[in-house]
Amino acid sequence: MAICHAGAELPGIAVFARAPLAGTAKTRLIPALGAAAAARLQRRLTLQALAVARRAALGRVTLWGAPDDQQRFFRAVQRACGVDLRSQSGPDLGTRMAAAFAAQAGPLLLIGSDCPALQPAHLVAAAQILLDEPPQDAVFIPAEDGGYVLVGLRCPQPQLFEAIEWGSERVMAQTRHRLSGLGLSWAELPWLWDIDRPADLLRLATLEGFVEWNR
Repeated sequence: MAICHAGAELPGIAVFARAPLAGTAKTRLIPALGAAAAARLQRRLTLQALAVARRAALGRVTLWGAPDDQQRFFRAVQRACGVDLRSQSGPDLGTRMAAAFAAQAGPLLLIGSDCPALQPAHLVAAAQILLDEPPQDAVFIPAEDGGYVLVGLRCPQPQLFEAIEWGSERVMAQTRHRLSGLGLSWAELPWLWDIDRPADLLRLATLEGFVEWNR
């Protein structure tokens, strides 16, 4: 188990996002939306996640792009928003997340772009858990589907992301087991839902800013 002393350093925020390319973005929504509209939704969700991260007014915001940071959309966002831009790297999600935490070294909150219900207040609450005395080693916002929409760590813990069934409903349960095995302390905020399947689109339409996202 890694030991670190975060002190009062505000956590940075890493936003993981896939490039909004038709046919490769939000593929499970393509049967309901079509490839072009699914890509437009990915673009809107990514911009929303970045706006939320910036409004939280914590540490540095970094956009981690997939398949790499050379995509035109990511470059345009970097110019417009001034966020740092990095490429996701690694054979699976766990490896890619571990790399993001290793690059930060200090406290970091990591979110995806699939949770439009996430608000700046959620990020601030998660950051406070890492900074309070006694601080927790980790903080999570579980997802309704069994995963999680936010993970925060005081310092890198690469073993936390090993041998997890990413994309399954067992992600959060397996992560809790791993946390216990590593002797890490953690806290969980109330769960949120993310956009993953066609049924989720009905809830998306109820959120401010997303009613007319496809126009």
